[in-house]
Amino acid sequence: MRTNYRLEGPPGAPVLTLTHPLGATLALWDDHAAVLTQRYRVLRYDVRGHGASEVPAGPYTLEQMSSDLFELLDSLGITDTHFVGVSMGGLIGMTAALGRPERIKSLVLCDTTACYGPAVRPMWEDRLRVAESEGMSPSLVGRTLAIWFTEVYRVAHHKEVERIAAMLRHTDPRGYAAAIRAIGFVDLTERIGAIRHPTLVVVGEEDPGTPPGMARVIHERIAGSELLVLPGCMHCAVVEDSDAFLGALLDFLSRT
Repeated sequence: MRTNYRLEGPPGAPVLTLTHPLGATLALWDDHAAVLTQRYRVLRYDVRGHGASEVPAGPYTLEQMSSDLFELLDSLGITDTHFVGVSMGGLIGMTAALGRPERIKSLVLCDTTACYGPAVRPMWEDRLRVAESEGMSPSLVGRTLAIWFTEVYRVAHHKEVERIAAMLRHTDPRGYAAAIRAIGFVDLTERIGAIRHPTLVVVGEEDPGTPPGMARVIHERIAGSELLVLPGCMHCAVVEDSDAFLGALLDFLSRT
């Protein structure tokens, strides 16, 4: 697996891995990395099927995705890392923590879920149909942005929203569809009770994709975890209120 990555920050500092949601790339974290690299060795990478990473034939699995993470860490000589994941990235983080717990120092699980459930299945099936028949169409990108950001944010921060829209438009639809098959129909609800890592669960108050109720399930299942609800934010809360997110993240890491 050829994985595109970026490693920045002081050599010898604790490693912090940032993982993006479905359809995005490591560039989602550009502004965050500028702050976090002052204290941490920050690793960002494009998940398989995304960005400049390889697009193997699908479908993918979460086990494959977590193995990609560990192979990348091994190639860089990194023994363990703090892990931050948004949506798809959060599912990768939970799977990694269950599979190789000694490699993960802490988890920050943002706007993600342990199980989407049958109610969301039609949405995933529709996205699969569109991606496989039309590619990353304007309607697919538009529907995604309507879930990721509030209308107020989309109007006030048009340039940032367009930057992320470009990531979605340029995602290989084969990788997009293969990743949906890894994340859309999985159920980790019972398994994550075995996670013992320090964990911060973050969710946008108005997230329609993985609403606060899903975040609370993770919070309840992972003993000792913390829950942060970011007011007025939707699915990409880490961008929509990046200042509040970064403050909470740095505070959490300083106590871990």
